Amino acid sequence: MPDLPSIGWDGTLLRLALAAVLGGAIGLERELDDKSAGLRTHLLVAVGSALFTLVSAYGFRDFLAGGGNVVRADPSRIAAQIVTGIGFLGAGVIFRQGLAVRGLTTAATLWLVAAIGMAAGAGFWAGAVIATLGALISLRPMDWAKARWLRGRASRRWLLVELAEGASMLPVVEALEHAGHVLALQRDGNRLEVELDPGSVDPVEAATQVAELPDVRQVRWSR
Repeated sequence: MPDLPSIGWDGTLLRLALAAVLGGAIGLERELDDKSAGLRTHLLVAVGSALFTLVSAYGFRDFLAGGGNVVRADPSRIAAQIVTGIGFLGAGVIFRQGLAVRGLTTAATLWLVAAIGMAAGAGFWAGAVIATLGALISLRPMDWAKARWLRGRASRRWLLVELAEGASMLPVVEALEHAGHVLALQRDGNRLEVELDPGSVDPVEAATQVAELPDVRQVRWSR
C-alpha cells in the first residue's frame, strides 16, 4: 500500500497562521469601515476554512491506513462543503436599508476569505497571497480612484452620527437636507446613519454642519 500523505505540527501551524494573517488583513479593512463583519469574523472564517481543508486532506490518515484496500477517500470532500456553508454566513450581512442594499461587498469578502483559507490549508501559497493582495487593492485603492475619477458613478455615502443621550435627530436631518439630498436614514439608540446622494453633497460641508450641532458627539463618513 503506498504511503499516505501526512502533515506535522509545523506544517499545520504554518498553514493556519497564513490563513489567519491573510484573512485578518481583509477583515481589518472591513473593520476600518465599521462593517458588521470585521477583523475577527474574517480571521475566523479563513482559519476555519483552512482547518476544514486540513481535516479533509490529512485528518483521516490513520483510519485510511487501517482500512487497507477497502476504504477510499476524496481529500476535497469535506472542504467542498465550505463553498456551500459560507453562503449562509454571507447572507447574514446583506440587508436592505432605505432604497439601498448594504453588505454585498462584506458578503463577497467573507466568501473570498473562505477560499483564501482553503488555499492556505491546501498549501497553495501563491493563490492565497495573490487573492489577498487583489482583494485589498480592489477594496481601498480602487475605491479611492472611483471616488476621484468617477464621481458621477460613485457609491452612495453614509454619514454616521453619534448623538447625545436622548437627543433628537431632527436638527441633524434638517442640516443634512440643506447640505444635500438625503436618500434614507436609520436610528439605533444614539447612533444615526444617514444615506446621502454623493452627487448632491459636499462631504466636508455636510460633516461640518452636523458636527457643530450641540447634541452631536461624533461624525464620520462610511461607504
